[in-house]
Amino acid sequence: MVMPAMGMPAAPTFSVDTFILAEKKKLPVYQSDYLDKTENSVARGDVKEQQIKVDNELAAFWKDSVKQADLYIYYTGKAAELENNEKNLTFAAQLILQSLKGESDAGKKGWKAEQAIGLFNQAIELDPNNDDLKVGLGSCYVFGKGMAGDPQETMKGVMQLLSVVQRDSTNMKAQMVLGIGGVISTQYDKAIDRLTTVVKNQPNNLEAISWLADAYAGKGDKANAIKWYEITKRMVNDPEYSKEIDQRIKLLQ
Repeated sequence: MVMPAMGMPAAPTFSVDTFILAEKKKLPVYQSDYLDKTENSVARGDVKEQQIKVDNELAAFWKDSVKQADLYIYYTGKAAELENNEKNLTFAAQLILQSLKGESDAGKKGWKAEQAIGLFNQAIELDPNNDDLKVGLGSCYVFGKGMAGDPQETMKGVMQLLSVVQRDSTNMKAQMVLGIGGVISTQYDKAIDRLTTVVKNQPNNLEAISWLADAYAGKGDKANAIKWYEITKRMVNDPEYSKEIDQRIKLLQ
């Protein structure tokens, strides 16, 4: 579970070009040469199709040969952006969103959020009534710069998500991210209402239960916070996780 970062300064900038250069320096010569050759292989003719092919090859290289996930998702996103195909845009956007949710580096978090936001917006242009895409877009604002301490970004996400639940209150994905947004923005009562709705409908949703415990802890309701933290311990059933939660409970008591 990723805890919200309260009152943090604006996320530092992140340069993907600098990052790529740094990662290249770690490679043996034959891999570095392969990258140079691939990156410079776009010639005259159908430049767009060639660039899509190159981006996909670079994505595969960083994923399979180096196990560098951040550059895999970066080039996957670049290829999808050029292809402008809803399926590929959605795949790349969701891939980056999942990575973003677990990102601890503030600079990378903002960078990944911007990538995913662009891809989700591009997909929404192709399918304006797709609620899953709108939930994804709203999630990028909440889990990205919103979680890094920018309340305006959180609100952008909340407004996107509200547009979904106002039409369909049974959309539990939207309700959950709204609840998480409530925890991040310290609107604990609203967060508890949203997350309780999700838990009632999805009693095995560990993420929702974890954030519900955090919401009660933030509100100062120690009894309910401990109750839900204990439930997460039983669900996860892992000594290291239990140790972390016990520390959190200890701070409440």
